[in-house]
Amino acid sequence: MRAGCRTRYRGDMATAKKSFTRRAPDQAQFVRRTVQAAFLLLNLWIGARFYFFVRFYETGGQSAWVPRPPGVEGWLPIAGLMNLKYFALTGLIPEIHPAGMFLLAAFLLVSFLLRKAFCSWLCPVGTISEWLWQGGRELFGRTFDAPRWLDIPLRGLKYLLFGFFAYAVATIPAEGLKAFIESPYGLVADVKMLNFFRQMGTTAAIVVFALVAGSVFVKNLWCRYLCPYGALLGLVSLVSPTRIRRQADACIDCAKCANACPSLLPVDRLITVKSAECTGCLECVTICPAQGALRVSVGRSPAIPTWAFVATMAVILFGLVGYAQLSGHWASDIPHEVYRQLVPAANALAHPQ
Repeated sequence: MRAGCRTRYRGDMATAKKSFTRRAPDQAQFVRRTVQAAFLLLNLWIGARFYFFVRFYETGGQSAWVPRPPGVEGWLPIAGLMNLKYFALTGLIPEIHPAGMFLLAAFLLVSFLLRKAFCSWLCPVGTISEWLWQGGRELFGRTFDAPRWLDIPLRGLKYLLFGFFAYAVATIPAEGLKAFIESPYGLVADVKMLNFFRQMGTTAAIVVFALVAGSVFVKNLWCRYLCPYGALLGLVSLVSPTRIRRQADACIDCAKCANACPSLLPVDRLITVKSAECTGCLECVTICPAQGALRVSVGRSPAIPTWAFVATMAVILFGLVGYAQLSGHWASDIPHEVYRQLVPAANALAHPQ
């Protein structure tokens, strides 16, 4: 008999023997999936507007003009990290790709206050990844988990990738950061990103296909093993005061929380979930049948309700974005003439040495 089956069997026996007050159902997962869908649609809208913005310059002004959506810079995490370091060193808000810095700061703050909630509530890649493995489970009846001896080193890959990018940014002085971002390559880094997906080579297409196909069979394949952005947010979440907490005397040992956890954490055997892999998705809390057994909270405080969880994310995100817009630090200060020259030649621009 498999270990997971034994756990569920013991849980069923414990549920039958131990009396408990059944927890009232909540709408946390409905709310989360609504937020996921809304944020995915927002990103699709931003992507479509950016595509038409680029096409205007590629066609020499023959297509319809669409203003550049600054939110596209959320897809430039390295530029955001470089600008955040530049701001920390100089106190100056950069003029090029400032939205990326504000969005990164917002997601870091969300991770500090609410665990790695960006990954399970807001990230479009995380949303698609979740849909893929859930679809795979519906089609094939199960997903596959790597054995622990393989899972742990594979999880380390994303931290190695983040370490590589972090080291590269850390070794560049403030003047070098400014020079890179304001170089022709840096000015149209967003265009080059779009071109990567529009004009994908054979090797890149095979890699993307393999990741998508693998995500059908392995839960959150990209997010769990390869995403350097998630690695950064996970490290920040380690110092978050918010935790998933289990009340042992109220727990009925049904193991439903552990079986529901998309990060494969042994929630049913922990008192406090401290792992950097916890994304604050609240799946474990939602499925727990015992009143008072599992909660998300700060210290010994009462459980944080779903509305407060969402409201906190909204205040952080809209607060920083609103400040950037009102203070004039949201849109990149790049003249029309510069875009007219650089966008059609974006693929030919070399990475500055």
